Amino acid sequence: MGAVPVTKVSLTLDSDLVREARERVGPRELSAYVNAALRQRLQHDRLTEFLTTADAEAGPVPEEDIEEARRWFRP
Repeated sequence: MGAVPVTKVSLTLDSDLVREARERVGPRELSAYVNAALRQRLQHDRLTEFLTTADAEAGPVPEEDIEEARRWFRP
């Protein structure tokens, strides 16, 4: 598996967020941390888009189905 292409960018971020992130991961790992956060947000956005499309095409999931799923997945 080859290396993933990267792009250097300039961002303007809230100082307190950058400070906390650097405290958590160290200054050399900030890019990886921000990259992971961006990947997670994009996955969330794609899932939201998928669910919105599914609701528009098939209608919302019936409440009884949601309750059954909750029973199956409760700890």
